[in-house]
Amino acid sequence: MTLRFIGIDPNTGTGESPTVWIDDSKNEVVIQGWKPGPELEAECAKFEVPGHAPGIPKHEAVVRIPARMVPILRKACDAAERTELR
Repeated sequence: MTLRFIGIDPNTGTGESPTVWIDDSKNEVVIQGWKPGPELEAECAKFEVPGHAPGIPKHEAVVRIPARMVPILRKACDAAERTELR
């Protein structure tokens, strides 16, 4: 696994550290964020998308990150896309 750091929450000095990386070997965006409360997780679990079973599979997780990190996510998506095109 080769993780490449993309960015961290600009307010990380407050004791929290949502972070974004790219896994170049798997061409994936990796996100560290806050654990959801039970209400958010339940809301996500009941959301239905055509062709997708409701619920959150045991091997997946819901995480939260602040909207101020949108530019970092864009950077990560652009980096992952460039990696895929190589």
